Amino acid sequence: MLRRLAAVALLATAALAALAQQPDPRSAALPSLEELEAAGAVIGQIRIVAEDVFDLANPAENNALFRLANQLHIQTRAGVIRGQLLFKTGDKLVAQRIKETERNLRANRYLYAAHIRPVALDNGVVDLEVSTRDTWSLEFGARLRQAGGTTSSGADLREVNLAGTGLVLGVSSRSSSEVTSFGGSGSTVNWELAYPYALDGHTGIRYLESTFDDGASRSLAVSRPFYALDTRGAGDFAVSGDNRLYTRYADGVSVGQFRKQAKGANFSGGWSAGLVDGWTQRYSLGLTFSNERYGLVPWDPAPLPEDRTLYTPFVRYEVIEDNFREVTNVESIGRPEYQALGLQAGLQVGRSLTGLGSTLSVTQYAASISKGFRFSGARTLLAATGLSGEYANGESDRVLWNASARYYQRRGSGNLLYLALSADATDFSDDTRYLSLGGDTGLRGYPSDYQRGDRRVLFTVEQRLYTDWYPFRLIRVGGAVFYDVGRAWGGPFQRTPQAHWNDDVGFGLRLLNARSARGTTLHIDFAFPIGREPGIDSYQLTIESKTGF
Repeated sequence: MLRRLAAVALLATAALAALAQQPDPRSAALPSLEELEAAGAVIGQIRIVAEDVFDLANPAENNALFRLANQLHIQTRAGVIRGQLLFKTGDKLVAQRIKETERNLRANRYLYAAHIRPVALDNGVVDLEVSTRDTWSLEFGARLRQAGGTTSSGADLREVNLAGTGLVLGVSSRSSSEVTSFGGSGSTVNWELAYPYALDGHTGIRYLESTFDDGASRSLAVSRPFYALDTRGAGDFAVSGDNRLYTRYADGVSVGQFRKQAKGANFSGGWSAGLVDGWTQRYSLGLTFSNERYGLVPWDPAPLPEDRTLYTPFVRYEVIEDNFREVTNVESIGRPEYQALGLQAGLQVGRSLTGLGSTLSVTQYAASISKGFRFSGARTLLAATGLSGEYANGESDRVLWNASARYYQRRGSGNLLYLALSADATDFSDDTRYLSLGGDTGLRGYPSDYQRGDRRVLFTVEQRLYTDWYPFRLIRVGGAVFYDVGRAWGGPFQRTPQAHWNDDVGFGLRLLNARSARGTTLHIDFAFPIGREPGIDSYQLTIESKTGF
């Protein structure tokens, strides 16, 4: 009897094991998002899986330091992730909305990764899993740069996901011996408080405050933007104040300073029909207020611009083509990125009216357009241009124009040829804006602000290398060899002896802090000026963090 019972038990165990190995029809290989949409699938349960900074299931990340980091870190709350979804239970599945949600989630600095996938399908109802992995959201940064006789330094402390809520709180300081067109040399302290998920989860509130050696600025903005291509309405309100010194130049030499006090406010509302046949068109109406007052400084006076007050109603139009391409190893290392290949254009026109209290009638305008192009052989071209300014009494003023073209040619997963051409021009009658080249503004083989002017052209060639080296599962490593050539000239800022073409060659190391919300890349560059002039060092060493490769 016992033998028979044992045999029955053994058979039963084997049968249960065999059943356990049979795939659940709900979790069998599922159709793609596009196939589910074509079949008319409806979204069922949505499961949020918010993961910590380090994956302890991966032996390479399961160590004492990473376990401690996970324990100290507060994970992003599921409600914060759910509030950013562009779909909900009961909706028809639309592949575009799911892909755009992924794109939006990955744009959050406090997320290292974001994926949305179907996990079960039953009678036309599909369950989705939204999985995210956090970055270390407490940021600390330091900067030291010394070149061409000028020294700049800085430090900042910033939490971009306070207690897992997405709240931003930060403070930073900067100090420089370099004299600029505004503020001169000295130190700056900046404070920031922002919450992007207020009210309905899509309304952002942001407060900024900066103090300088010679003034201060403050701004407060409340905005519910067009947070998705299919968003039907938007609105924003902002106020700001600024008080600081500005410097006037003649032939690149300071001819005195004046104090500028500015106040501003902006209110607008917009509407859209949403995403229609792959295109989004948006319309906005608004009103801006600006007040500028100028005063002499007793120790170094300069000619003063005229005070002015403007009340400017405006209308804005935008059009966006839904064409985004996911790529890796372009402006980052080993992280998903998106290139906007579709047409994006915008136009805003306003007219200040004396009947509303303006001191003069001025037409203000701003326009921009960009487009991406893909070619055979893994080649991509991104082109953009923009123009803004004012027009009154038959003359233009406060004009800013820029144009750029960036070309990428893939040569294997870790090898990329990058070409960039940019041109800029400015025209401000009060001489408060100029363009510069040298250091971090281009021409890496020359000191900061080496050339100044109201015109600028810069061409760069880079051979970029992206490696699979991932030291300590924290840092991604890349490198570049580069050539720069450019020129800044024209206007009262121009330093006549330097108003010609300059070029340099160099090489650099790129270190991406992959696990930090900062998401910046440390650039360590050695650049050598070609045909250098007296007083210019034979090389420039620059160490600084930047967004992008």
